[in-house]
Amino acid sequence: MKTKLFARANVLLASICLLNFTPRPASAADGTPGIGLKLIAEGFTSPTTLIPLDDGSGRLLVADQIGIISVLTKEGAKAEQPFFDVRSRLTKLIEGFDERGLLGLALHPRFKENRKVYLEYSAPRRDTAPSDWDSTLHVSEFRVSENDAARVDPASERVLLEIDKPYFNHNAGCIAFGPDGYLYISVGDGGNANDEGRGHPPQGNGQDTTVLLGKILRIDVDRGNPCSIPSDNPFADGKKGRPEIFAYGMRNAWRISFDRGGNHELFAGDVGQTMFEEVDIIVKGGNYGWNIREGFHCFNRQDPLHPLEDCPKVGASGEPLLDPVLEYKNINGQRKDPEARGISITGGHVYRGKALPQLEGKYVFGDWSRNFVLPDGVLFVATRSSAPGEKKWTLEPLELVSPKKIGAFVVGFGQDAEGELYVLTNGRNAITGSTGKVYKLVPM
Repeated sequence: MKTKLFARANVLLASICLLNFTPRPASAADGTPGIGLKLIAEGFTSPTTLIPLDDGSGRLLVADQIGIISVLTKEGAKAEQPFFDVRSRLTKLIEGFDERGLLGLALHPRFKENRKVYLEYSAPRRDTAPSDWDSTLHVSEFRVSENDAARVDPASERVLLEIDKPYFNHNAGCIAFGPDGYLYISVGDGGNANDEGRGHPPQGNGQDTTVLLGKILRIDVDRGNPCSIPSDNPFADGKKGRPEIFAYGMRNAWRISFDRGGNHELFAGDVGQTMFEEVDIIVKGGNYGWNIREGFHCFNRQDPLHPLEDCPKVGASGEPLLDPVLEYKNINGQRKDPEARGISITGGHVYRGKALPQLEGKYVFGDWSRNFVLPDGVLFVATRSSAPGEKKWTLEPLELVSPKKIGAFVVGFGQDAEGELYVLTNGRNAITGSTGKVYKLVPM
């Protein structure tokens, strides 16, 4: 008995030592200021997007999933008049958990000149869609009022894309302009599980290049009627796939963003099904594997809790399936694993601000929550490897000085004109009420 007790004690001591020497984000202990969350604004329902209002005022725009875009001052005061209210254009939302709504917001790169605004939102199912399908995603262009840069003209809508969805979930719905001036659009695989069910072909929407579901799209909003296709899109000629497709094999890229520095890479947080969450760096023509793979692992449609030992390494056209730059274990599928970190990734941004130098060049993102019912979102920091040829990034928690825990669902992230980062949260797992808040990452 004593031998067993001593053995257990030695194992415990070794575990403690390993914990003590696990690399951690820089903090006040090593001379670098710690990181905290400063409450900037509250009273939202479920804020999905925060971007700067590019008019030189320092104001911010916050898109709330229920359909209202608010204007914030630099100090966080919310203007009485919204930037835009699109609630009347949305499909009827569930008074509870819902993945639909106002999902994406972007300003044209030359907003000061042309005053154009872009939204991605869940509209009612159009008449040409099958009668048992759910809704239709709209990617639309608007203009702000000629007399007020902080108010959208509701009569100015031009619908650029309409994408029918068979189910209410897996919308993705994030939009961002790239350094090339083109608009990039994330679209989920259509919903349901396994990339199967109504509206899903045998190979799944992620692998079907004849549909727009399960993709990252790229369009030119400055040419064509209502838009045009960049000539170097992978399927620009339309022969082997839809010309709007930039990359594919995505499940539900919940938040995409371009690095404003470095090589201006496009990052996507792709929500896994049950076992693994992943971060991808998106490249033109890339096939990211869903539903052949989930993270680095072979996906098993018949038994998603048990990955297959082997699966194809290439897509239908012989193209390689690209790995994510990192993955982490999903608590729902791996409840007893201490390394499981969350249940639904929320993509973020590469930090390029000045207030938190310890985060420079690192990808800051989060997980919606560690529990579907309880508000227990978490923040992470990913770091690119310095080893030659190593493509995997390392992952560690972003430890907060104050508050120690977020105590909310992490819905999205934002970035202001100076490159400082914001965390967008909802106190409930529903799109009702007013528990939504906007925090700023600050030194403490």
